Amino acid sequence: MHSSPKSVEPSHAEPADPPYDVVIAGCGPTGAMLAAELRLHGVRVLVAERESEPGPMVRIVGLHIRSLELMAMRGLLDRLLPHGRRRPAAGFFAAIPKPAPEGLDTPYAYVLGMPQPVINRLLEERAAELGAQVIPGRAVTGFEQDAEGVTVELTGGERLRARYLIGCDGARSTVRKRLGVGFPGEPARNDTLMGEMEASAPQEEIAAVASAVAARQWPFWIRPFNGGRTYSVVVPAGGVADRSRPPTLDDFRQRLRAVAGTDFGVHSPRWLSRFGDATRLAERYRVGRVLLAGDAAHIHPPFGGQGLNLGIQDAVNLGWKLAAQVRGWAPDTLLDTYHAERHPVAADVLDNTRAQAVLASPEAGPRAVRRLLAELMDIDEVNRRLIEKITAIAVRYDFGAGPDLLGRRMPDVGLTRCRLYDLLRGGRGLLLDRTGRLTAGGWSDRVDQLTDPGAAVDVPGVLLRPDGHVAWLGDDQRDLDEHLARWFGEPAG
Repeated sequence: MHSSPKSVEPSHAEPADPPYDVVIAGCGPTGAMLAAELRLHGVRVLVAERESEPGPMVRIVGLHIRSLELMAMRGLLDRLLPHGRRRPAAGFFAAIPKPAPEGLDTPYAYVLGMPQPVINRLLEERAAELGAQVIPGRAVTGFEQDAEGVTVELTGGERLRARYLIGCDGARSTVRKRLGVGFPGEPARNDTLMGEMEASAPQEEIAAVASAVAARQWPFWIRPFNGGRTYSVVVPAGGVADRSRPPTLDDFRQRLRAVAGTDFGVHSPRWLSRFGDATRLAERYRVGRVLLAGDAAHIHPPFGGQGLNLGIQDAVNLGWKLAAQVRGWAPDTLLDTYHAERHPVAADVLDNTRAQAVLASPEAGPRAVRRLLAELMDIDEVNRRLIEKITAIAVRYDFGAGPDLLGRRMPDVGLTRCRLYDLLRGGRGLLLDRTGRLTAGGWSDRVDQLTDPGAAVDVPGVLLRPDGHVAWLGDDQRDLDEHLARWFGEPAG
């Protein structure tokens, strides 16, 4: 689904008054989520999407716990659930089959698997409902920025003026390249074939062979879904890793025979693809009025299924901060906290995918380490730590010295009349007060307040940012005011 581009008129003159506050390059999950977040605050948003129509690839991806929390926080989870399939939050790290830890600190202790085009469509629909304009078939091809804004050039030479430009245009980001931001890391060394197709071999035979192969070769799987009629297939590309052409069904048959001794009679592919293990991280997420998010800022192998989730979480971190900047109430350093907070998170994801890539090696040393790690994961604390890392509920931003909860995301705890996340749907801050003595005062135009002595939290008061991270805890009004000013600027009046 794309909205009509009719209101965007070609112009080679530079408008004096920017018609848009923000132009977003790319309408994948990151760009669409960011557009929706900005529209919660009335920011005028244009999203330029390179593709005219959704692509043919129907890859199944998973929303992890923290992304599910963010969807619940914005009232989107009920929209997504009918289109997905819930699976236990288990077996993510290097595909080592361990059960989900008990008592994870969330009501959303599962992964929601669904086709990526469906996620794209639902998030784009949400952005459009809120008033974002999405134009298909027009990529951002260049830009120039100055002290007042950014002049953005689209396909065909159209020029638009905006206050900010956000590159959500993928791993080969034009915005990042034109911005001159370094993208250091490691190039792809190994390729993997991935696809969905039917298979004529008996399901019991497929399961037995796949289990035996997976015990000695990773990444490898052939897993049924869609009622067992279709299989998800992952197999090392080996000698057919020619990136100059898309993979074919014959490539899959060849590699399956080489690795598993049979091609399982695969046929009728729905989509075929390959991915490499390139790992790169942008040196900076912001240069002046141009910022990067999602795959434009970081790429890594899909081990643990973290990439889409990382981009969505970038969008929610950035959205309210950029809106505050546009609206004129942001503290001087607020927008800089986007890089300061999200760059280390991406670096940690890159490190854990590097570790998982090593564990994918068929060589004796990495296989021994994999067996040892599998043994250690029988210890609940180890398994729990890895699951919390992969699903991003262990993220703690550095807000300075304070209790352990400071800088962490607040779980969706129960309140007397509702759940906590129900109060965050508008993308505003929230002061939750159990004492009856605290107030948001002059920040009430940016921060909602609830006095609830029965709230299921063990602190007298807590200040939440719009992304659900804890900005302050305590019961001292003066201390609260200092933190309100730190995150939400000067009080009104």
